Amino acid sequence: MESKGNKKIQEMKTDLNILLECLKYQMDNPLSQKEALVTIHSICQQNCNAGVYFREIGGLMFVKNLAKSSQHSIVKEAALYILGTVAEQNVYCQQTLCTSELFEDLTGFLSKSDSNTNLKRMSVYVILVLVSNNRTGQTLVRETGCISVLSQLFRTILSEYDLNLSDKNVLHSYQLWSSVCSTLSVCVNNPQNDENQMFCSSLFPDASNWLVNCMKPEIVRPICSFIGLTLANNKYVQEYFVSVGGLDVLSQVLVQLESDSHKTLSSAKLAVVVAKTVDACIADNPTFGIVLSKYCIVSKLLTLFCHESLDSGEKFSIILTLGHCTEKCEENQYALFKNNGLSLMVQALTESHSEELNKAATFVLHNCKTIAEKLSLSLEYFDENEAKLLKDMYTKEMDLENYWMKAKEILHRIEHLEREENEGKTEREKFKNDALSVNRNIQNALKYLHENNISEGPKAQDNGKKQSKQLQGYTPPEIKSKSCTTNGQMKTWLKSANPDNVCSRENRQNKTLCKANSVCNEKLYEETASEKNNVASQSSSQVFKQPPPIAKNRKQQLPVTDPFTLCSDIINREVANFLAIDNNSKLLTYRCSGCIAVGKSLNSRNFSKLLHSCPYQCDHHKVIMEAEDRYKSELRKTLICNKKILLTPRRRYKLSHQCTTSGGIKKRRVRKNFTEEEVSYLFSGVKKMGNHWNSILWSYPFQRGRKAVDLAHKYHKLIKHPKPVTS
Repeated sequence: MESKGNKKIQEMKTDLNILLECLKYQMDNPLSQKEALVTIHSICQQNCNAGVYFREIGGLMFVKNLAKSSQHSIVKEAALYILGTVAEQNVYCQQTLCTSELFEDLTGFLSKSDSNTNLKRMSVYVILVLVSNNRTGQTLVRETGCISVLSQLFRTILSEYDLNLSDKNVLHSYQLWSSVCSTLSVCVNNPQNDENQMFCSSLFPDASNWLVNCMKPEIVRPICSFIGLTLANNKYVQEYFVSVGGLDVLSQVLVQLESDSHKTLSSAKLAVVVAKTVDACIADNPTFGIVLSKYCIVSKLLTLFCHESLDSGEKFSIILTLGHCTEKCEENQYALFKNNGLSLMVQALTESHSEELNKAATFVLHNCKTIAEKLSLSLEYFDENEAKLLKDMYTKEMDLENYWMKAKEILHRIEHLEREENEGKTEREKFKNDALSVNRNIQNALKYLHENNISEGPKAQDNGKKQSKQLQGYTPPEIKSKSCTTNGQMKTWLKSANPDNVCSRENRQNKTLCKANSVCNEKLYEETASEKNNVASQSSSQVFKQPPPIAKNRKQQLPVTDPFTLCSDIINREVANFLAIDNNSKLLTYRCSGCIAVGKSLNSRNFSKLLHSCPYQCDHHKVIMEAEDRYKSELRKTLICNKKILLTPRRRYKLSHQCTTSGGIKKRRVRKNFTEEEVSYLFSGVKKMGNHWNSILWSYPFQRGRKAVDLAHKYHKLIKHPKPVTS
């Protein structure tokens, strides 16, 4: 296979060498030269590498010189045709031929009056190939004056607007004019050349005259292509085109072609071409859409859009033109609504599978959003279908706004709860610090008493009974003013750690209470310093005496926080300190049952029974019993009054809104069996979201009253006991 390929390449090279020699030795025989040139063209067409080899052996430059120097028109035409073909196939050949010298020669061929039409056509063809996708060629065609000659040919080749293409002379002239239009279009675009666009804009009046006087496809298509490429992405050229009335002419042609589209298919296709040109004119200047509103272009485009013979690409061009027409022109937006354009765009979105067409339809709908809001309150100007669509659109937007408002409200609630929780943490930390400060004061006082008791020894024990009575009946006036009790100094210290007194600081300022406690402790230290023997010899029978009966009818407001939780650490430390004061078995004998059973396994039930069964209770456990009795009495009152019991502060709002029956019993929910749709929703939600039951509940239309727990139970039940599949 490789040998055959190499053989063909070698044969091609041999043929080109022989043909080039024939051209050189047949200078006096134009027919032989023409035949040789035609053969070279045939070889270059069959093999793309032939043109490269022909350039390497110097054949391309020889043909170029032959086209310039030959006196025979048929040789020039054939030589130019080979140059254009080789340059079109290979970019290196194009760059080799792209010189100012060749452009000047081509300009000369076009300017000479004795040049026939075929020679001019071949010259225009070579210019077209050299300029296509080549910025250097676009620059040279302008600098050498070749573009001026092309513009003059555009104006003068066709002298009559009434074309009779059946005439050969007219046909040849038209073919040259069409080639000139294509070459001018390539000179200004791909790549875009602003200078050439400005130069070619001088031909707009002539192009408009042709559109007005001859609306044949042979004229409209090349002119629209030339105008569209000259206008593309250039605001200044677009403004000039509108100023010379070009957009008005295009609008009139489009209206005429649309009216003829119901009769002939060619008119519909040609109307799409004109619509593309209109779109190129207003793409960068949407304000020019006001010019189109005078000719009702929007309604014409919508009618053309409904034509059955148009394909998806042509419909895309129409929708894109509608998008630029309605971008910044309320008149065109209103015309779109009046002519049922909204429903057509929605239909295009739902039926079309083209991504570009869907984007264009979305662009049109986005442009009409503002006018839809303005016209939503004046629906009498629309028909029933359009009014219904407007209402639906407005309702959806209002629903979205309501959803956003609800979401913002929920967010504010969450932030409010977070702030309350942070404030609660700060207050609890502050309260804990205050309780620890009180506990430290108590421990210091007890430590001080313990040291005094050790220093006095037996003497303190002998005088303990007498002085304990004096101590029990003595209370400093400063402590009385600070609401300290008078049942003995030991009882006073315990009262300073009383849960009622501690918890009452929620209703008073913390600083005042801390100051009162510090004053009480200072006075106690002074008394113990002056009467050491009284405090150190205090007997257990006097310290742990039976508490007075509790007044159950006394009204007292319980704090929200549980006193046992707040004071448990203080009471435990006090008990440990009292137990560490003296290991005398006499003290252990007279302690209450709660103090003796500290190391046993106790809970809230047996510990309360143990304290109630004990005939003697220490002040520590007496405080606990008093607080427990007060709590139980208030609890009984709430039960008697048939009130709600708020176990935790977080559930207060929830319990207050629960519906209850007349007997105070919560209503039981009505059982609703899961439907097949709900079961499918449940499995679909688990597959997508996992075991996030709340998310599944919110994402699917379950029956009213369903809860996340219901979904979880149902799912686990279905998984555990799947239903048998019936055939």
